[in-house]
Amino acid sequence: MSEQSRSAGRIRGTGSRRRKPPRARRMKRIALWGAAALVVVGGSGLGYAYFTLNGNLKGVDIDAALGTARPDDVDNGSQDILVLGSDSRSGANSRYGADEGTARADTAMIVHVDEGHTSASVVSVPRDTLVDRPACTSDTTGEQVAAAHRTMFNSAYQVGGPACAVKTVEAMSGIRMDHYVEVDFTGFKKLIDVLGGVEITTSQAIDDPDSHLRLAPGTHTLDGEQSLGLVRTRHSVGDGSDLGRIQLQQAFVKALMDRTASVGVFSDPKTLFRLADTATKALTTDSRLASVKKLTGFAAGLKGLGSKNVDMITLPVRYDPENPNRVLPQEKADRQVWAALRQDRPVPASATAGSAGDKGDAGKVVR
Repeated sequence: MSEQSRSAGRIRGTGSRRRKPPRARRMKRIALWGAAALVVVGGSGLGYAYFTLNGNLKGVDIDAALGTARPDDVDNGSQDILVLGSDSRSGANSRYGADEGTARADTAMIVHVDEGHTSASVVSVPRDTLVDRPACTSDTTGEQVAAAHRTMFNSAYQVGGPACAVKTVEAMSGIRMDHYVEVDFTGFKKLIDVLGGVEITTSQAIDDPDSHLRLAPGTHTLDGEQSLGLVRTRHSVGDGSDLGRIQLQQAFVKALMDRTASVGVFSDPKTLFRLADTATKALTTDSRLASVKKLTGFAAGLKGLGSKNVDMITLPVRYDPENPNRVLPQEKADRQVWAALRQDRPVPASATAGSAGDKGDAGKVVR
């Protein structure tokens, strides 16, 4: 969490509904969830385009890595997807910091799409949250990594890659992840540029030397570099913590969704192909999504979602009294969040009312 035998109510990568074939084969929409976002793009062209896009995708066999010791796969038509933004500093990402030989989950969002695929709940998990990480297998050495108590959430990806990140989320939530999607810095930036930028409005100046972002109050169309700076900004908004950055990320995700919906690329095959090519190069997915055919089937069930249908929250946390740079889960409130997702209903406002992640004004800085 064979898949083709499951209920058709699930969003599965089983391809698109067939029509009478046109003279040029057409591909339907391709979905990208990244740095916390859903991006629906499309593609059309001849056969070579299909194989080019197909070859761009990278897949990780999460099911094989985790086996059967996982939460039940409840087949009610809903979907749960773990979306990670990788902070690897290797290769093209080296300009954003020193390469320490490993990557961490810089952004983590658990996306729950409801049974009718008409709304979604997104739960951002602060990377500095201290959690109990289960034992994992390293995705680089194949060696066992011991379980850890009160360790940072994003260390799961660092020590065990995507499968360990999924395993940790499933242990925290009791919810089986149907899919996994990862996007890195460079791919995110290029995608924004191909889209022609994303419009946001800032209520105050942003000047963060670490993310290299400077914006005056007002409306801006951010290019890829500026967009990446925004979702990495923390020191010039709110209390300067990762919780404030998450609020910025959530606001940007909604702006990105609106921008994607407004881009009229379907009448321009060249732009359409560039968008699809960039999106598929930016992605690492679970193996069940790692083909254009499967990804388009997945996208078909998400095309009705807009930013107004998506409720975004931060996992309820409190500051660690022993270390103000870390946060601890609010266990009672967190149980309310996971129960709502399992029961396919909205997260109650009472669950986040006392959370440190629900405080501060960073979320009001961008709209």
